[in-house]
Amino acid sequence: MDQRDLSDRAQRHPEKAKKADTPILRKPDWIRVKAPVSEGYRKTRDILRENKLVTVCEEAGCPNVGECWSQGHATMMIMGEICTRGCTFCNVATGRPDALDAFEPGRVAVAVEKLGLKHVVITSVDRDDLEDGGAEHIAMTIRAVRRKNPETTIEVLTPDFLKCGPEALEVVVEARPDVFNHNLETVPGLYPEVRPGARYFASLRLLQRVKELDPLAFTKSGIMVGLGEDRQSVMQVMDDMRAADVDFLTIGQYLQPTPKHHAVNRFVTPDEFKAYERAAFGKGFLMVSATPLTRSSYHAGDDFARLRAARLAKIG
Repeated sequence: MDQRDLSDRAQRHPEKAKKADTPILRKPDWIRVKAPVSEGYRKTRDILRENKLVTVCEEAGCPNVGECWSQGHATMMIMGEICTRGCTFCNVATGRPDALDAFEPGRVAVAVEKLGLKHVVITSVDRDDLEDGGAEHIAMTIRAVRRKNPETTIEVLTPDFLKCGPEALEVVVEARPDVFNHNLETVPGLYPEVRPGARYFASLRLLQRVKELDPLAFTKSGIMVGLGEDRQSVMQVMDDMRAADVDFLTIGQYLQPTPKHHAVNRFVTPDEFKAYERAAFGKGFLMVSATPLTRSSYHAGDDFARLRAARLAKIG
């Protein structure tokens, strides 16, 4: 991010700008990225600012923001910038969110049009304060984007709707996103310390239920590595995902946002990521993205095209 973006973020989340408590493990060469300075980056940033939109690219400190924004790609984060959960890996602020903005779905649709997106990823904070977890707002955003951008494919990265009834998920699925993504984030043994407000098997069941509601839906999930998991537990997560009929798996390196967050246990090598990719394809995933810099929405449009082609090849 440039200095303006860093200043904006410090003002929005002063708790994230506090003095560091402990040093962060030094990144290896393969995880380093260039600073975002291109004209395309600035144009994307300005369109998002004009439409008063929040992106997970900024809020989560994604290392790929320079590359993606330079190409006009951004992941919209709806329902505010304050999450009701306190996951120890995440840099999004935790607290009491503001009321939903009824005009937000329309602004997202306008931004998608101005950016010329052929594929858009829409994610959100967790909204445990809402009876439906924000499901109707997500569905409204899908419909608004589709009305204004009928040729754009839509991918949603949703919360787990853990405290809602089953109808919350049904509302989102009925809006027919092209890809339904919900990340497991880590192996089940690390949930108490990494995702204390979530439940591994509830998230797994959510993904399975999407396919029960719409057998033709594309489902996607991802995990981070470098949090303290071992290879066997990652293999088990792959098996669990396949049992839930998940189509697309992403695996990326966890990067510690600040010294106050969960520590990086180690940096997984590119060769290990390649091994995970081979194993995942061997287990039957239609699409796998496993690299140190992989994130849920990184190259999502190109990956969706390959995912769709892989299904057609399997059928034909």
